[in-house]
Amino acid sequence: MAQDSNKRKKPNILITGTPGTGKTTTSSALAEATLLRHINIGDLVKEKNLHDGWDEQFECHIINEDLVCDELEDIMEEGGNIVDYHGCDFFPQRWFDRVVVLQTDNSVLYDRLNKRGYSQNKISNNIECEIFQVLLEEAKESYAEDIVVALRSDSIDDIIRNASNLTDWVDGAV
Repeated sequence: MAQDSNKRKKPNILITGTPGTGKTTTSSALAEATLLRHINIGDLVKEKNLHDGWDEQFECHIINEDLVCDELEDIMEEGGNIVDYHGCDFFPQRWFDRVVVLQTDNSVLYDRLNKRGYSQNKISNNIECEIFQVLLEEAKESYAEDIVVALRSDSIDDIIRNASNLTDWVDGAV
């Protein structure tokens, strides 16, 4: 586990990736298999009002990163958390023992986002992020290289395999 995790009995995992890559599905499956707590940052932001309004261009809340980190500090120190969010560079490095970046084929991603009813502008922006591997680069720049792992997430089989492999990792980390 991470250097600062000596107080934690269970690891913390960040599951990140472009919207539509399967973060919530993977996080839910992993939480069920490991009994770790699943924290969906998007839901938390809405429930606790941890935002600074609505961004019309990107059609989402403008999260207040300081408020989110303040809200999570104590439970992250306890350990045993799976954090699910499409960004990662504002979380403290000491919080995570594993950072998983889910990646999806562009045509699969397009279909998923289209089914969600995303505007063409929002779909294009997210596909561009995936093409340029923005979130993988963000993770590599924000966390120790040995804890960052990129996983394919094109199908249900991929999600099941990823959840199984991560469960095995958790079992070995505890």
